[in-house]
Amino acid sequence: MSDVTAFIDTSVKTNDVFLFMKGTPDFPQCGFSGQVVQILNYLGVEYSSANVLESADLREGIKAYTNWPTIPQLYVKGEFVGGADIVREMFQAGELQEHLEKAGVPVKQAS
Repeated sequence: MSDVTAFIDTSVKTNDVFLFMKGTPDFPQCGFSGQVVQILNYLGVEYSSANVLESADLREGIKAYTNWPTIPQLYVKGEFVGGADIVREMFQAGELQEHLEKAGVPVKQAS
């Protein structure tokens, strides 16, 4: 297992909610990453993140890890949930909140 794969694996397995994104939660570097950050913040979910723009190896490694071509990528309890479109659709349907709660992740605000 490469260092990047080990970092990804550890990140998604040791954090209840983890977001691989472009930029940081305080300064997203793309609109799609910004949308996911807004949703998580709206729900009051505690999460950790990694900025894939800081490392080409991480940017490519996360795509290979999930066999998913786009970033951001959201994980809950080690499980890949999806990218921005999926997260947004789940949120709008109330499914994201339900998924988080079933996983034991506190949601502070209902939509």
